[in-house]
Amino acid sequence: VPLCWTVREFIAMKWRVWGKAAPRKSVKPSPPPPTPYPQSHGWQGGSPHKAKRKLLQSASPLPYSPLNVVHNGKTCILFRAKRLAIRYRNHTFVDLTERLFGPSAPVDTRGSICGKDKATLSLKFGDVEDLRGLAIRYVISAGQNWFTLDSVHIQYNWTQEATFNATEVYAPATYSYHCQHVSSLQKYDTLLVPSSHADSAANWHITFTDFQIQAFNVQSNRFASASDCATFFTPAILMGLITSFILLLVLAYAVHMVMHLKHIDRYEEHKATVYFPRSPEAELIHYLNYIHIRFKNMQKCKILY
Repeated sequence: VPLCWTVREFIAMKWRVWGKAAPRKSVKPSPPPPTPYPQSHGWQGGSPHKAKRKLLQSASPLPYSPLNVVHNGKTCILFRAKRLAIRYRNHTFVDLTERLFGPSAPVDTRGSICGKDKATLSLKFGDVEDLRGLAIRYVISAGQNWFTLDSVHIQYNWTQEATFNATEVYAPATYSYHCQHVSSLQKYDTLLVPSSHADSAANWHITFTDFQIQAFNVQSNRFASASDCATFFTPAILMGLITSFILLLVLAYAVHMVMHLKHIDRYEEHKATVYFPRSPEAELIHYLNYIHIRFKNMQKCKILY
């Protein structure tokens, strides 16, 4: 019998003699069952993966679907903007987004025209606050491989009209045009320019945020790939190029200076003295010659004095 079993039996017998039960080895309590997954916000209990999938599905897409104009049963114009705000003189900005893209939008597009190389998007809003008969028209033309937003017209108070030139808004004919801000304000690069100083467009401030439009070659009621208005030479990129140019100049100057350094040994060779050790006889002859010369000098000094 192994020794460990003998000792264990001895301890158990000893406890029985004393009238006490043998101590048992402590057992760690089992962990509590896992807490069920929370069921807040209308989620159903179950695996966390299912709840996570519900959360991802709840991500909201774009607030509004694009506005489409149909001609002969086919979509010919697509237009979308995250925000469309206008202001007349010193009045407050008027947000037309809900009136244009909302589920019960009162906008009237029946004046829109679709042609082979010309298109007009007409948006009639009616009376908006102090403005009577407000309407906005986008005049678009197509060339060989490009389309251009020629002008934007604002009609108000039934008879008055403001015209903006927008020839900087253009894209390839098979693409849509997208820009973060199409505006008449200088801080947004002023893509909408009043047609003349005498025109009343100077009294208007227009800003289209997240603007996208396509008037030709619309396929499957969806926007084609977007040609963005963002330019290559942004301020950050321009500063980076200037900094790189300065560093290149410094590096070129440093390389030029290193290449034209003069080697010291090459030009100091003729000044270096070389010492050759002499034999004792040569040293003695040299010393005697030195004494002889000194003696002659002393004799000359005596004759002079």
